[in-house]
Amino acid sequence: MQNRALALPAGLLALLAGLALAPATLDAQPRPTRPDAPGLSAIVNARVVTVSGAAIENGTVVMADGVITAVGAGVDVPAGARVLDGTGRTLYPGLIDALTTLGHGREPEAGARGGGGGGDGDRPHAWGPEDRPGTTTWLTAADGLDPGDERFEHWREAGFTSVVSTRHEGLVPGRAAVLNLGSFERPRELVVASPVAMRVNLQDRSRSYSGFPGSAMGVFAYLKQLYYDAAHHADAWAAYGADPRGRRRPEWDGALDPIRRQLREGWPALFPASSRSDVVRALATTAEMGVRPIVYGAQGAWEAADLLAANDVPALVSLDWPAPPRDGDPDEVPTLAELRRYDRAPTAPAALAEAGVPFAFYSGGLDDPAEALPAARRAVAQGLSADDALRALTLSAAEIFGVDDRLGSIETGKIANLIVADGTLFDEGTVIETVFVDGERFETAAGQAGGAWTGTPAARRAPASAVPGRPPDRHYPIPPLRRCLWPPTGGRTATTR
Repeated sequence: MQNRALALPAGLLALLAGLALAPATLDAQPRPTRPDAPGLSAIVNARVVTVSGAAIENGTVVMADGVITAVGAGVDVPAGARVLDGTGRTLYPGLIDALTTLGHGREPEAGARGGGGGGDGDRPHAWGPEDRPGTTTWLTAADGLDPGDERFEHWREAGFTSVVSTRHEGLVPGRAAVLNLGSFERPRELVVASPVAMRVNLQDRSRSYSGFPGSAMGVFAYLKQLYYDAAHHADAWAAYGADPRGRRRPEWDGALDPIRRQLREGWPALFPASSRSDVVRALATTAEMGVRPIVYGAQGAWEAADLLAANDVPALVSLDWPAPPRDGDPDEVPTLAELRRYDRAPTAPAALAEAGVPFAFYSGGLDDPAEALPAARRAVAQGLSADDALRALTLSAAEIFGVDDRLGSIETGKIANLIVADGTLFDEGTVIETVFVDGERFETAAGQAGGAWTGTPAARRAPASAVPGRPPDRHYPIPPLRRCLWPPTGGRTATTR
């Protein structure tokens, strides 16, 4: 029989050739790489405010791979370390914003009271508690972070190195996470701890649903019913898991399972409360829900500090102090209650401190995080000690959320989150010049205005992140193996305020 070569169409030949080359082409693609971890570095000759202990004059802090490895006045700088001279500067732990929505969009302004209600539109309609209105307990702030959120850089610029972030949509929007505000290739690299709490709202400002519950009382009733259902859900599945033979399995409910875990592991609920009556309702409601509360808002805590202390409930105080509307009706006369709220809100932190209530600050509705320190300064002017104010922005926040073993103070073994200021933090005019997150150095705009450290490369922006849509970081790696003098030649001299 005559042998004939098999004739193939030209298109098929091209396809086969492409498939043969495909593995080589795929192998040739560059693999994504993470940035190198910060190496060995030290800050010397600085005043070190540890928060957890006494301040150290002429102190040294040594960092390696993003962790503090040594702190003290007589600490030897390891050979090969990159050294920064902090003469005339004060070193603080990085600030912590105790409640934000960073990475998940801005929270809408306060709208209609209560939850749900109104027309349906395109929103899902809830007929009763079994529809789980505004409830997304399975979501966590550690997931779905928006890498293009410009607030990451703005908050870091203001000295915040960590935040507690939550989603905000709905009545139970999900689980909170602690994030570090450093540079990243993947958003999940920001996560320090998750979950640390379950957030509860009494209003659905995002209007994510319509119908039930249509009033404030309905919201309280729904929250209690939700947690009753979760406890029953836990019992039913425990009984079924222990002896499934011959039993009808319980119905799965994805909204209840995260609460079942919350009840089992004991993490708290973030619950809004400001006035004394708010706190009374929060304590009663969370007791029926079977969870530990952390109240947030807390600007009326000056009249409720005794209740919080008696029940061992911590508070998160919003630094967005109430004030008359800027564009309000000039003929409208504020009520006595409004005037009292404007006047007394900044006294709440001092009242909490005097009562022994653990509390931390959060930025609340502040558009600019640079307003946080002046707002805290106002609380100091109203009787809060500067030490307690600093603690509320650092170690107390870490303790409330159970991450004080890694954040909140300058101690050996903790994450190297630090800020460098040219004076005492709460003195007017003090400038935060440099921020370290996970041991990585970032110059603030104010720090650049004061001049680069002598011996460092010229200040420059790092290239844009590999994450699409994310703006470039203001990121400056510590220069290698070179002592940096501060202030630079011809720059401003250090001042102690």
